[in-house]
Amino acid sequence: MADTPENGGAAAQPQQPASQVSSRVLAQYIRDMSFENILAQKGVTGDAAPEIQVQVNLDARKRKPENQYEVITKLNVTSKTKEKGEPLFVLEIEYAGVFEVTGVPEEQLHPYLLIECPRITFPFLRRIVSDVTRDGGFPQLNLETIDFLALYRSELARRAEAEKAKETVN
Repeated sequence: MADTPENGGAAAQPQQPASQVSSRVLAQYIRDMSFENILAQKGVTGDAAPEIQVQVNLDARKRKPENQYEVITKLNVTSKTKEKGEPLFVLEIEYAGVFEVTGVPEEQLHPYLLIECPRITFPFLRRIVSDVTRDGGFPQLNLETIDFLALYRSELARRAEAEKAKETVN
């Protein structure tokens, strides 16, 4: 028979619910953007079949209001001809999202901000890149989905290697 207040046993202590992770997007915006149509400016000779390179960097900053963070996805997209490597266009964009994040343990906040938050804003950034390249006179560039978890792990490994190299020098 279970102990209950009716049979003289101690009342069961309610378990504290684990804090619930909650995030809200408060704003999304272009912080900075530059598009250069080098093909139109200089002209390119020969086959203009493009070779696209995309570099991604992430940044997260605490904001003054409690539990608010600005997460910035920075893309540097370059297109060059396959044949001669002549530049066709360059697109640099910083796209930010302002998030209110609660319930995430402090030790998990950094990966949460740099993995989950960019996943939320990425579809909007992808659309902007597509529209800008199309409006710039090129076929629209539909970015492949970015694996932000792999990107985060790669950055951690790069930093660990840099620290290791730094220690061996000293």
